[in-house]
Amino acid sequence: MKRGRFGALAIITWLYVLWSLVPVLIAVRISFNSGKSRSAFQSMSMRWYWEDPSSVWRSDELQTALTNTLKLAGLTMLIATPLGVAMAIGLQRWRGKMSRGANNLMLLPLVTPEIVVGVSLFLVFTQIYTSVPRGFTTQLLGHVTFTISYVVIIVRGRLLSIGIHFEEAARDLGATRIQAMRLVLLPQLGPAIFASLMVVFATSVDDFVISSFLSTGSSTETVPIKIYSTARAAATPNVNALATVMLLITLAAVMVAWLAMRLLRRGGVDSDASLTSMSI
Repeated sequence: MKRGRFGALAIITWLYVLWSLVPVLIAVRISFNSGKSRSAFQSMSMRWYWEDPSSVWRSDELQTALTNTLKLAGLTMLIATPLGVAMAIGLQRWRGKMSRGANNLMLLPLVTPEIVVGVSLFLVFTQIYTSVPRGFTTQLLGHVTFTISYVVIIVRGRLLSIGIHFEEAARDLGATRIQAMRLVLLPQLGPAIFASLMVVFATSVDDFVISSFLSTGSSTETVPIKIYSTARAAATPNVNALATVMLLITLAAVMVAWLAMRLLRRGGVDSDASLTSMSI
């Protein structure tokens, strides 16, 4: 009976996976069309990757959108992840009347519609912080503001599972507070930190609303903005090729993060065992 239930769940899961992947695979296949059709399969070609003047490799507009997206996502990761980790540790250890309110406040970006966040950020940078350079700088600040909450939630979940026992053991063995955090806590937070990096990267790469509201023109267009604006006109499969390149970059980043997380988990198990034996 249990096998039948689990079998039904497995079938439903695979059907959902296929339902999600088929449209993506169709879009990827069309990017290899030799002609300009975006609704029918044609003979295979690399025309829209580097042969045609409007291909991803040769189009200045597509190159600019791709560069802006990767630069924005990379800087967002480098800024939002350390800030989110620090905030998660601080909120976890904050004891007081205001701590619960601060914890609930971190959830607001997750439950607030993104269109509301985009409009709010646009008004803030155009009406209040007018000295902030418009364009890439405001887009970066908007992405960091929106993605920090993801980092805080992921890292806090890891902190709850770790507890404070290992840090206390390190302090009992003579480590300072900074040494205990650097040598004991942060290595154990490694998987959560890498997961946060990937979530921030994927969120930034995929974001359209905030990037669109804070964009100042073609020089600050990202891949989602470019795909949206081009798809509404007489588009060619070069848009599909651009999306395919971004998909491959994202998959490569996820694979690197997965390998890093495996290495960190092995190191975390070894360090946990050594700390336990030392404390005993």
